[in-house]
Amino acid sequence: MAAPLTAVRARLLPVTCTASGTGGPPPTSKNSNRPHLLPAPTTVTAPPLLRLEAVAPASVAAAVTALLALPPDEALAVGGEFGILEGRSFALLHPLVMGGLFAYTLWAGYLGWQWRRVRTIQDEVNELKKQLKPAATPAAVGAGADSSPPPAPKSPVEIKIEELTEERKALIKGSFRDRHFNAGSILLGLGVLESVGGALNTWFRTGKLFPGPHLFAGAAITVLWAAAAALVPAMQKGDETARSLHIALNAVNVLLFVWQIPTGLEIVGKVFEFTTWP
Repeated sequence: MAAPLTAVRARLLPVTCTASGTGGPPPTSKNSNRPHLLPAPTTVTAPPLLRLEAVAPASVAAAVTALLALPPDEALAVGGEFGILEGRSFALLHPLVMGGLFAYTLWAGYLGWQWRRVRTIQDEVNELKKQLKPAATPAAVGAGADSSPPPAPKSPVEIKIEELTEERKALIKGSFRDRHFNAGSILLGLGVLESVGGALNTWFRTGKLFPGPHLFAGAAITVLWAAAAALVPAMQKGDETARSLHIALNAVNVLLFVWQIPTGLEIVGKVFEFTTWP
């Protein structure tokens, strides 16, 4: 017990009580001349108040750092944050639009082929005209005979020329040139928009993209649309190479479209499996 008592005494100071104190008469004691022992005053330092303006930036920085440190699936979690954009209705919009664009691609190709026929028919007619033999000079006839000889039967070449000419006139009335140009413009604009929209739709539903055949084929189709449209100025100037390349690019585009259909239907099945209405 010696050590604790010594520690207590070391903190006690002698205080002499007098009658002049304001706190009342000093307490009586049998030994009034002995000084009273009181605890030494202890200075308590209060912690400094935290300043709001000093804490706020640090807290914001810490929160941002923690958010950036999270994995993508946790930082951009998908669980209803985007509302109907994550639902089945919005997810099915992409395959419906792309199905319509596939049919519209075939229609635009038909219009383009008809416009090409307008130009190629004239070339065929010009080649056939080169095969025609010059008309023979009619022989002299007697005075009493009819002065107008009977018309000569038409040759197969002439019949073909007439058929092609009539076909070309009908094609010109169809305005296939303008209709093909308008269809191609709509296909380019809506196709690029829906290609990007399809990728965004996948991100809304899952929080990420899935690199694979469907995504890569869709990207290639979008690029082919743009490349085919870029050849139009040269085609309008009569460049046959540009015209042939335009047809080839669109043919590859259609093949990719057909090849992409099975993977698209597979994704539609997953949409019905993992999403709900609306």
